[in-house]
Amino acid sequence: MSVKEINIELENKTIVKAYRSLLKSIRREVTKGDKKLIREAFELSLEAHKNMRRKSGEPYIIHPLAVAQICAEEIGLGVTSVICALLHDTVEDTDITLDLIKLKFGPKVALIIDGLTKISGVFDQPDRSIQAENFKKMLLTLSDDVRVILIKLADRLHNMRTLDSMSPKSQLKIASETAYVYAPLAHRLGLYGLKSELEDLSTKYLQAENYLFVKMKLNETKVQRNRYIKNFIDPIAEDMRKEGFDFEIKGRPKSIHSILQKMKTQNVNFEEVYDLFAIRVIVDSQEVNEKSDCWKMYSIITDHYTPNPDRLRDWVSTPKANGYESLHTTVMGPKGRWVEVQIRTKRMDEIAEKGFAAHWKYKDNNQAQDHGLEGWLARVREILESPDSNAMEFLDDFKLALYSEEIFVFTPKGDLKKLPAGATVLDFAFEIHTYIGEKCIGAKLNNKLVPLNHVLNNGDQVEIISSGKQKPNEEWLEFVVTAKAKSKIREYFKQLKLKASVLGKEILERKFKTAKLPFNSESLYVLLKHYKLKTVADLYFQLANETIDRTKLDIEAVLLADKNKVSEPIIPVAKSKPQSVLPNDAIILSENEANMEYSFAKCCSPIPGDEIFGFITVGEGVKIHRISCTNALALMSNYGYRIIKAKWANSEKTNQKAFLSSIKVSGIDSVGIVSIITDIISKQLQVNMRSISINSHNGMFDGNIMLEVHDTRQLETIMSSIKSASELITVNRVDLS
Repeated sequence: MSVKEINIELENKTIVKAYRSLLKSIRREVTKGDKKLIREAFELSLEAHKNMRRKSGEPYIIHPLAVAQICAEEIGLGVTSVICALLHDTVEDTDITLDLIKLKFGPKVALIIDGLTKISGVFDQPDRSIQAENFKKMLLTLSDDVRVILIKLADRLHNMRTLDSMSPKSQLKIASETAYVYAPLAHRLGLYGLKSELEDLSTKYLQAENYLFVKMKLNETKVQRNRYIKNFIDPIAEDMRKEGFDFEIKGRPKSIHSILQKMKTQNVNFEEVYDLFAIRVIVDSQEVNEKSDCWKMYSIITDHYTPNPDRLRDWVSTPKANGYESLHTTVMGPKGRWVEVQIRTKRMDEIAEKGFAAHWKYKDNNQAQDHGLEGWLARVREILESPDSNAMEFLDDFKLALYSEEIFVFTPKGDLKKLPAGATVLDFAFEIHTYIGEKCIGAKLNNKLVPLNHVLNNGDQVEIISSGKQKPNEEWLEFVVTAKAKSKIREYFKQLKLKASVLGKEILERKFKTAKLPFNSESLYVLLKHYKLKTVADLYFQLANETIDRTKLDIEAVLLADKNKVSEPIIPVAKSKPQSVLPNDAIILSENEANMEYSFAKCCSPIPGDEIFGFITVGEGVKIHRISCTNALALMSNYGYRIIKAKWANSEKTNQKAFLSSIKVSGIDSVGIVSIITDIISKQLQVNMRSISINSHNGMFDGNIMLEVHDTRQLETIMSSIKSASELITVNRVDLS
């Protein structure tokens, strides 16, 4: 038997094993008819993909089998979704047609496969506006049958789990897309387990060093952490058994992504992150007793450990829009450590893990959607179907809305409205009705008058005050946060501009007629060039609004001046590379772009030692960004085709050049504190300070220092030296903007 035959035999065994594992993972009752359909879907997919292999070298069929298993086992979807997952790539990648699928498996399966095929290329478009339009289509499909997006999330999760076999460029692109849209979507749909894994896997490729550091630290502290969790749980468990509860208590570490986020936002090191793990208490309770049982659990826990009153979150009385229900509290545990505790029932836990999909199991009337989530999807559809909805604006607004925490606000009649945290009076007005939003001039908040931009808090009661004379103002866009409010305000001004454009066109046509000149595209192009405008609509609008003085507009003179200009060559002339701070070999770009000009992005100011990537701009060559740049995620996910590999050259010359980098210092103000900082930088380390600004207020100080450094090692030395000099000082690197 040849090596090739042995491999095929082994592969066949692997495929059969994966198929059997899939059948075992379907937790719902499966009839003989269901098994037959699953078998047919598997065989059709196997045949369709028989000559295809993944980047890892394994047979392609392993991927749809794995996606189907994630759908069944980790999301809790049923037979229809398993069939769709097995076939999800067939229409796009093989000769199988949608008609054949409809014939063999019915219209519902065909509809879901069609949805999956349509959204498969959302992020693969060379033009971001096309990509955004595809994203809109994806969300429209989501509101028709949410299983489309659930299967897509399973598909993305398996791709992320097997991302090691892809090229570094593809890893960055796929990981950033995942962090930018797919993880937030999983969060919004209540799939917290999937969300955490997608975030961790994205972090693994986007912040490789930081990811490995936290992973290593978690492994080092595992034994110590488990011992602490046991000591914390034991007294609680004893009391719960006495009360006759059927319960389970789990203790597990927070995700690597969330730990890194805490380290960044709180500006602390790993050892200083106090809530590295969370305790989860799950009680098996009848639905009628769920709320009271959760509060009994809370009472038992707080009998042993003192709670932090500011950290109580009650999502049992008022569930999140995605159906999430749980009590969260933070208590002071043994050895003076804060511990987060989540209290929920078995039903609540399943919904928390499997999100939207778990509602099928718990709805008596087979209604798949939770009312809160239904409302959210309805709002998404309303914005999507707006005739003037701009895809790019929507994509940005939608991204912001995905992760937003919620607040609960009441109308004067006591009706509850859910809004994202940070929502204003004006957001609330638009949530009630577009007309009320457009006419809103303020509100009575808990019987006190407040302005339009007043930020709402949990439990506020809001009565909108409106006026027939009020009109929307473009400044409103600066403080509204909901996608609905933003889209309605933009739509209002688009309509205004449309009317003004019609008037502007009439004015210009009359001008041409008076001058006895042809009103054509060539003449309009000359006028655009003369006034430095981008579109004809801008020209019409400025004429109507008299931004361009129509009395001084001499069309004949403008056209004649353009005609007399010496024609410029259209062929681009190669520009000489500007003098750079760095030597020419400081950055090595990928082979195809090696000769392109580059410069350093001002938003993140990379220095040698930073992990970097190149972004091909329009007209400015390649911009070099740090991978941790605040703009990196959006660039890599939205413009993946313009991302190129870049790395620092190992040149001795490079380290002789100075780069600007900024650090933020803050802490408790005391005599000589500024002198300590400047002495370390200038005298001890002999580093040049380009600028320094320190402010003091209420016994605290904060400031920024701009330094000239050679690389990240030197910057880290400066920061650690300042930290070591006084426990009253905190210091961290900031982006230059």
